[in-house]
Amino acid sequence: MDRIYLCLAHMSGKEQQYIQEAFDTNWVVPLGPNVNAFESDLATFVNCSDSAVKTKEVVALSAGTAAIHLGLIMLGVDKGDEVICQSFTFAASANPVVYQGATPVFVDSEVGTYNMDPQLLEEAIKDRIAKTGKKPKAIIPVYLYGMPARIDEIMEIAHRYEIPVLEDAAEGFGSRYKGQVCGTFGEYGVMSFNGNKMITTSGGGALICPNEEAKKRVMFYATQAREPFPYYQHEKIGYNYRMSNICAGIGRGQMTVADEHVKHHQWVHQQYVEKLGGIDGIIVHSAPASEMESNYWLSTIRFEDDKHTIEGNLLSFIDALSTAGIETRPLWKPMHAQPVYKDAPAYTNGVSERMFSCGLCLPSGPYVKEEEIDYIVKSIKAHL
Repeated sequence: MDRIYLCLAHMSGKEQQYIQEAFDTNWVVPLGPNVNAFESDLATFVNCSDSAVKTKEVVALSAGTAAIHLGLIMLGVDKGDEVICQSFTFAASANPVVYQGATPVFVDSEVGTYNMDPQLLEEAIKDRIAKTGKKPKAIIPVYLYGMPARIDEIMEIAHRYEIPVLEDAAEGFGSRYKGQVCGTFGEYGVMSFNGNKMITTSGGGALICPNEEAKKRVMFYATQAREPFPYYQHEKIGYNYRMSNICAGIGRGQMTVADEHVKHHQWVHQQYVEKLGGIDGIIVHSAPASEMESNYWLSTIRFEDDKHTIEGNLLSFIDALSTAGIETRPLWKPMHAQPVYKDAPAYTNGVSERMFSCGLCLPSGPYVKEEEIDYIVKSIKAHL
């Protein structure tokens, strides 16, 4: 059997058509017809909701990290500010805070979703106000591995303290909460199209914006903040963050199979539930409530014993599965436990550290079929 990867990019077959059009018309640079069409496709996708939501606009960018950075700029985050970040996530969720000279304040997770704990969030807000005399400038919740957060509770707290929310939905493309697309609850939302995401543009991302005016301002900063003069004039610091017309062509082709990709990941997760759920000591992480519709970008499990941990033999277990041709990896190491953020304020409850210690990501991508799942389950049982 060929090696089974976590999430390989899967092409629809239509990507080459849009790429060829870009070459034929010599639109191979940032911006162009593919970028405009891809943004339109994304806007249609995020605004398709079972519940009422304001019409959102979308800006295609070079990376999800660029989207977070521009979102922070739009929210006015600057030197000396604090931004509340989910600790259980990839570093790209927090690093742009530092780009702005601000300080990330890490909040731990609750066990149901693995995402930001609303109760701990409010405790952190109160404590930061008491200690610094001002409230945090923004809140960045994450949809870890595609799982919707308790976003109603997070938004209620954010509104009460009048703190804007920037949703990191980089892993949550196609996930929904109460029928509404994740990434559309806050002031801004972030999407990622990296090579291993639900859809890919080889590398890229997007920022979901509240309106057309905000979109235009984001595009201004994303194109080196050039002022509308007949010569190059710059009054603000800008960035080279726009997506290329070539990458956007890939994205247009991917959008034709986006719904299929989401359904397949959800099907893979259900297979793991049925085939691993009965094994003593293994928990397949699933949505804790019916209103949470996860894309299950990566299906994850956690071990209930003291043996299969980072401190125990989890890494050797991963090596054994790799030898069997199966790619797995631990869950994200929390940001508050990362050496680079050792001095950042953190409000913890032990959940993310425990999940990092005993959790495992399993192959979940479009190329993972039932025979691969059976082989994965058999291999896990054999190496327990």
